[in-house]
Amino acid sequence: PDQDTVTMAVEATKNALKRAQIDPSQIGAVYVGSESHPYAVKPSGTILAEAIGATPVAHTADYEFACKAGTEGMFVAQSLVKAGEVEYALAVGADTSQGAPGDALEYSAAAGAASFIFGRKDLLAEILYTHTFMTDTPDFWRREHQYYPRHGGRFTGEPAYFKHIVSAGQGILEKSGLKPADFKYAVFHQPNGKFPLKAGRLLGFSRDQLTTGLLVNKLGNTYSGSSPLGLTAILDEAQPGDLIFMVSFGSGAGSDAFIFKVTSRIDEVRDLAPKTRYLLEKRKFYLDYGTYAKYRRKIIKAE
Repeated sequence: PDQDTVTMAVEATKNALKRAQIDPSQIGAVYVGSESHPYAVKPSGTILAEAIGATPVAHTADYEFACKAGTEGMFVAQSLVKAGEVEYALAVGADTSQGAPGDALEYSAAAGAASFIFGRKDLLAEILYTHTFMTDTPDFWRREHQYYPRHGGRFTGEPAYFKHIVSAGQGILEKSGLKPADFKYAVFHQPNGKFPLKAGRLLGFSRDQLTTGLLVNKLGNTYSGSSPLGLTAILDEAQPGDLIFMVSFGSGAGSDAFIFKVTSRIDEVRDLAPKTRYLLEKRKFYLDYGTYAKYRRKIIKAE
């Protein structure tokens, strides 16, 4: 119960390295996207890089953009690799989600991390297209020195989540010339069980295309890890040639869209690390609310 963004990022990255089968010293960039970094001034990325053996020659930064901080890192990592600046780049989306006691957020707040290593060879999946859409939308925020975030309730839906996810999704479909029917899987940011299903329907995807990556009903909302973790569950089952559609969302607000094509290498390395749904189903550890509140520091004790 005492996990934080860094400890989960380390565990997720160890699994990513098992599948990538590379020396960590070859990683030239390390990015951690989160809205719950353990330190306000001390990068999560340096701790992660040291823990996996990627120091000292690696560009490192922490990203923040509410729940799409993870895909921000993914976009920058793949861009650096594509530009030839680094041989490999690592991007992690991780969070210990925050919600005030009694707030609607607390019901679905969860903790998790997804880690991806980007390179130019031996790919498990190729990024074919990316697209982004953002506006200044104050749907969710937390000011300096505030312990819990605040949000606009239903305002977080139509003008925030749906506007940005649908706009980013439509944009990447137009850019690629592909149709929803061309994809085997689709995954969206999952703040609850209802929103991603509606977003998929608005874009023309079927429930069957969404089911594999839909983890929120078992896992909850992992904020920056949400859509990236859904992608890991899809990659656990995807076959060579399958197309995957992913759109994240971060309050404030914006969405990053990606189109992936799975390669034949997926079958060679898929079983080298535990699969996502295995971790959810077989490694359950139940906590009572008191223990949860203690470790999330919702009980503020005297110094």
